[in-house]
Amino acid sequence: MSADDRIEQARLLYERAVFGGDTGAVAAAERELDAVEADLVLARGRIAHARFLDSGHEDPHELSLFERAAELRRRLGDVRGEAEALFWIGCFHQVVRNDDAAAVPVLEQSHGKAVHAGDVLTASYALRHLGIADQRAGRPESARERLEESTRLRREVGFLPGVAANLVGLAYVTAGEGRRDEALKLLDEAGSIAETAGAHGILRHVQEARARL
Repeated sequence: MSADDRIEQARLLYERAVFGGDTGAVAAAERELDAVEADLVLARGRIAHARFLDSGHEDPHELSLFERAAELRRRLGDVRGEAEALFWIGCFHQVVRNDDAAAVPVLEQSHGKAVHAGDVLTASYALRHLGIADQRAGRPESARERLEESTRLRREVGFLPGVAANLVGLAYVTAGEGRRDEALKLLDEAGSIAETAGAHGILRHVQEARARL
């Protein structure tokens, strides 16, 4: 159901409550509006995150937007939506504040709920960032396992830019293990996929990785 549909439904429920005396209509209307708000605050949080990636400056509202989305989804009993919001909370801690200690438990919650809800894409995101945390913590084997599983899931749903991004991450892990030639092959594949998908941002990451390796 679209946001417009939910808002219209809330209006109809208001009329049922006020004019029809349906006391349960108010709570039903609030649920519709909670769903609209959850979508809106999550979208605003993602835009704030994109702005951070461009500017490097933290938006003071980003975390609270994601937390509000998670709270609303939890209240609605929307496990899939809660998993997505939890991912963004974990991503914020890891990417914006460089705090894996805070990020990992939330990312693990996100992954568990995503798997339970059958949300392959969110599960792939959580695994990617858990893999990044493993790499930072000096656990290359675990990092590889998580990145490879994330990549498998992304191939499954046809998320090609995400596949390319993960291959860049796997290239760093592989190079760290002393296998530079294999790492360069992974970058070749990442570049080819990114170019096909029009993922120019990922292409820049591929070029940066080549320069570093």
